[in-house]
Formats: sequence, C-alpha cells, structure tokens
Amino acid sequence: MSTLILRTATRMLTALLLLVSVYLLWRGHNEPGGGFVGGLTAAAAFILVAISDGWRAARRSLGVDPRLIALAGLGLAAGAGLIAGLHGLPFLTGLWWKQAGLPLGTPLLFDIGVYLAVMGSVLTVAFAIEREV
Repeated sequence: MSTLILRTATRMLTALLLLVSVYLLWRGHNEPGGGFVGGLTAAAAFILVAISDGWRAARRSLGVDPRLIALAGLGLAAGAGLIAGLHGLPFLTGLWWKQAGLPLGTPLLFDIGVYLAVMGSVLTVAFAIEREV
C-alpha cells in the first residue's frame, strides 16, 4: 500500500505529466518531441496512478480500454495519411489549413494518432503484465 505522501503527490504529478505530454505533442513539429514521447509521458502518468492507488484505480481513471485508445490512434494516423490521397497526392503528404490563426494540418493529426497509439499500447502491456503478476 502507498503512503499518504505518495498518494497526494500522485494527484499533482499526474496532472502535470498529462499537461507536459500535451506540450510535447504540440511542440514536436519544430523541436524534439511529438506523438511518441508525448504518448509515453501520458502512459507514465497512469502507471504512476497504478503504483500509488492500484491498478484498478488506474483503469478507472483512464476510463476506456487502452486497446481502444491504441486502435483509435492507428486509425487517426492512417486517416491523416489517406487525406492526401483524396486530393490526388502521395500517402502522408502534409496538407495545411489556417483556421482561427492556427496552422492546422495532417502532420498534427498523424502525431495525435501516434500519441494515442503509443499511450494505448504501453498501457495495454502494463495492464497485461499486472494481470500476470
């Protein structure tokens, strides 16, 4: 069982880790980071909850089966690549739209897909290992 200090710190650190993971995802186009490292950081936040409060609490806080998260990420990443094909361009060609002053494009969709796929995959493996132990 965990201590009161660990449980209290976990609440703050989980929110911070999730915020950092979104930051890493967002800045990954211009600097190191992106969907992969952001997804790993998000998975680490839920594994910290599991260490502190138990695996059931981590599953409850996630709210969705991690396999579905991974599958949604794979679909989003593939869909981002296929959008270019609808415009007669090669697979994974980047397309950009300027909405409300933000440059949004298919590379960001791809990175979000990678983020979800990595997070879901890591948590699926972690939960499977927990069941075996």
